[in-house]
Parts: sequence; structure tokens; C-alpha cells
Amino acid sequence: MTSDETKVLNAAMGCVERFGFSKVTIDDITAASGVSRATIYRLFPGGREVLFEAMRLRELENFFSRLQGAAAGSTNIEELLTRCIVFSSRELQKDQHLAAMLASERGVALANLTVDGVPRIINVATQFFVPLAEEFVPLETAIQIVDVLVRLVISYFLAPSTQVDFTNEESVHSFIESFSFLNYLLQQ
Repeated sequence: MTSDETKVLNAAMGCVERFGFSKVTIDDITAASGVSRATIYRLFPGGREVLFEAMRLRELENFFSRLQGAAAGSTNIEELLTRCIVFSSRELQKDQHLAAMLASERGVALANLTVDGVPRIINVATQFFVPLAEEFVPLETAIQIVDVLVRLVISYFLAPSTQVDFTNEESVHSFIESFSFLNYLLQQ
């Protein structure tokens, strides 16, 4: 990533935090980044939406890089799953940018976590999680686990359970041990 791309993406994130997705313009990002309008369009052909997609992908990659670090050293699939669920749930709960977006532009934020965002999230999660999981399970099983876990963690974040605490390692470990669909995936 070039210096200008980094400046533009950082400026875009700052503008979104201040104004919300729907109100940010390329002119706002130009002013905040110090990068010319022409350069922004050269870096992000297609303009605003392409730039926002690049910003979302960068944030996801940063998130999953941190997750990968938190999951490193797992000694079995159950420990790996527990670490990933707990880390992800805690990170989502403390994400101030996400909280601000849910408060100010709930529809856009929800779309980025559900209908519009789930395929993107699953794709990035697959890149980071599958190599870790393949140490313990076959490739196809690892891919299935990513799909299920992404959906579970997002669902838990949006509507927390009173039965299972995804931010608590003991609670998550018990959950993983007791549910047959995960046992089925783990035995593939």
C-alpha cells in the first residue's frame, strides 16, 4: 500500500467517524488527507464506494491479523475456536467506531455486518483462519467452520445471548463441547 493510499484510507476513516458514511464526500477526504482529488480517483477508480470498500477490507484485514495473533499457539481445534470466538466477540464489543456507526447510521452499519458484509467478512476470515485450522482439520471442514463461526459471532454481537457469553473462554469452551453441529464439523 502506498503512502497516499494509507493517507486517503486513514482520512476516510476519520471522516466517516465524524460525519457518517452517507455524508462523507471525496472533497472531505481530499481536505483531510492532503491528497488531491485526481490522485484519489486514480488510486480508487470508481470513487467513493470503491474507496469505502478498500477501507472496509483494510479494517477487516487488520482485525483478522490481530485475531491470528491471538489464536497462535492453539494446541487443538477446540482451543483455536474458543480463542477466535472470544477474541472476536471482545473486539466487536469494544470497537468504538462500530458503536458510533450503529448509533448514527444503524442501517448502513447493519448492512455492513449482515447482508452486504457477511460474504466479505467470510472471505477475509477464510484467508486468515483456514491456515490455522488446517493444522487440526481438513480444508473443507476449516472452510465450513469459518462460515458458521462468522455468522455466530456476528449474530451474538448484534443480539447477545443470555445463555452463552461469547466473551468468556469457559462459556465458549462449554458451548463448543456441547453442540453437536460443531462436533460434526470437527469429526469430518
